[in-house]
Amino acid sequence: MILIRNGKVLLGRKRGRYSGQWCVPCGHVEWGEDVYEAAKREMQEETGLHIELTSLYTVCSLYGEPYIGTEWYNPEQQSVMIWFMVKVTGGELSAGDDIDQVGYFSYDDLPRIAFPAHEIVIRKLHEEQFI
Repeated sequence: MILIRNGKVLLGRKRGRYSGQWCVPCGHVEWGEDVYEAAKREMQEETGLHIELTSLYTVCSLYGEPYIGTEWYNPEQQSVMIWFMVKVTGGELSAGDDIDQVGYFSYDDLPRIAFPAHEIVIRKLHEEQFI
């Protein structure tokens, strides 16, 4: 989910396997769960914020380039990431779930990004002058 405030994008710092690296708040759709409800749930779990999905921003696949040669490339499995633009409707910004810190970043001050798909989307946001 993409939340932009004052030309900066909200990111969360990962715990566990990608500890210290940052990502756009995201997650998985549970079996039988609606994708829109999953987006709202994941944002609340990771950031403490309640959101409204305002628009579909983009969709990307997690296979092929630029993933070949990385741990993300598995020719027998593929995933699709759906990116929504969102606005806050309530809650209080705080890290949770697999995130230990949250913050807003300008494109020129980005921390190390954990996932190639997130780098691609952040670059697209910059190219389209959202951030």
